[in-house]
Amino acid sequence: MEARLVLRAGSHGSTVDKNAYTMCVLTQFHRHLKRRDVYAEASARWRDPRGQLLDGADWAAAKGPALTDLQLPEHPETLLAEHALVLHLALRDVAARLGTDGVDVTVDEEGRLHVARLQAMPEPPSLVDLRKRVAGMLPRVDLPELLLEVMGRVPGFEAAFTSVAGGVSKLADFHVSVAACLTAQALNIGYAPVVKAGTAALERARLSHVAQNYLSAETFSLANAPLIEEQAKIGFARQLGGGLVAAIDGMRFVVPVPSIYTRPNRKFFGGKRGLTWLNMINDHGAGLGAKVVTGTVRDSLHMIDVLFRRDGGQRPDIIVTDTGSYSDAVFGLVHLLGMQYRPALADLPDQKGWRIQDADYGPLARFARGKIDLAKVKRHWDDILRVVVSIYTGRIRAYDVMRMLQRDGNPTPLGDAIAAYGRIFKTLHILIYAVEEPYRRDIKGIRNLQESRHALAGKIFHGRKGEVYQRYYKGMEDQLGALGLVLNCVTLWNSFYVDKALGALQRAGYPLAEEDVARLSPFVRRHINVIGTYTFALPDLGPGGVRELRNPDEPEWDD
Repeated sequence: MEARLVLRAGSHGSTVDKNAYTMCVLTQFHRHLKRRDVYAEASARWRDPRGQLLDGADWAAAKGPALTDLQLPEHPETLLAEHALVLHLALRDVAARLGTDGVDVTVDEEGRLHVARLQAMPEPPSLVDLRKRVAGMLPRVDLPELLLEVMGRVPGFEAAFTSVAGGVSKLADFHVSVAACLTAQALNIGYAPVVKAGTAALERARLSHVAQNYLSAETFSLANAPLIEEQAKIGFARQLGGGLVAAIDGMRFVVPVPSIYTRPNRKFFGGKRGLTWLNMINDHGAGLGAKVVTGTVRDSLHMIDVLFRRDGGQRPDIIVTDTGSYSDAVFGLVHLLGMQYRPALADLPDQKGWRIQDADYGPLARFARGKIDLAKVKRHWDDILRVVVSIYTGRIRAYDVMRMLQRDGNPTPLGDAIAAYGRIFKTLHILIYAVEEPYRRDIKGIRNLQESRHALAGKIFHGRKGEVYQRYYKGMEDQLGALGLVLNCVTLWNSFYVDKALGALQRAGYPLAEEDVARLSPFVRRHINVIGTYTFALPDLGPGGVRELRNPDEPEWDD
């Protein structure tokens, strides 16, 4: 077809249509860029990701320590044999348990698994009363005052805001200017409501200087680290979990201004375009990291990058996501990187199981109809290790690896080998998910926790109808980085005062059940005011620097 367009009959025989030839070359060039047959080395997007992998002396130096940390052998035979045995025993065990008491799973004629929908856990009267009392005891506070209080309680927070040149600010009342800039960005209200003529720390010129020179996604990340560490010390936070389970999910924002960093999606953005703020929290409720993603592309391409770009906190052992972040290759990479991957399975009947051995698995025979080729994994094991260690050491982004493992939408031989390894753990996850209700509830619990954080984010980011008006990626990253930082400030502040309220109730003889305390939220928000006049004068909190708890019988603001 291209030849007919390019070669045109002319008066002196065949000639070349220059315009058609140019379009043909550009079309083929772009097609081969997408296939990864040619590369643009000066481009961040189209360069050869294989060139970023560890190699030579760097690979030799990093290989030993990284494989020790990840507990991966240089020769995979023993490891793969162990995985094969675990998968075999799991299939046999679940097949034997089907139809027994306490296992509400059925298998249809096509081998599809069906599990009864989880019912909401009942809320005992003791939990309802505790939740109401604790919420009623939390001090009422304006968001700017909350930020100033947290800055005073966590010294490392203010110290994280260094200039682009690396210097520490010597401006008087620098913390006030930082709090005002964070308020303007996180509430999406702009600087006009927080500017106060005659107050040096709140003059427009001062705020502009601080925002341009001290506030960025990089300094927000540095400021998050002490917040995460401080919250983990609070007794209430420790009762929520051990800090080693994390959830990653996206929050969608409409971007009504023209930007090449947005995409259309009628489901999330109506007739407009938007972006995704992919963020991670641990089971304490602390935000560990985030990434701005163009439009609503498949989260699995970015999930591991968020995991390895943590601002602070312990590296989680268990990762929970929604179904949109799932792929066999992600299963393989996450488990190779030493963590467990537990995505929610909204479409469980559509999930296909895999086997390694040719055994009779009874009612699960049709379910486990896929066959994993371990020989393929063994052939590519050296390359798999180099990819995994390169991600682990930060040499290459997981996003680039995910692109490298695909060609024209199909996996490369290396990608197919990693996916084959991942199918072992995918099948184990499906089996446990189907027969263990507590396992499903744990996944549901942390996903609900993240949805509560997103609801709090929606309340805070209320200006301009909650839409992002940044045109460029850097501006989007900075503004949503400010939102993430303010969310962590609120989470720390709430955790601190919830812990104080629980202590006061315990001293008063109130019966506290551990299971009730574990179901309280660090994202309560009714006591926090984000709308109105913004003042940046912290009231006298006494020698202890702590606000007095309220009487839980005191009426709320909007009563």
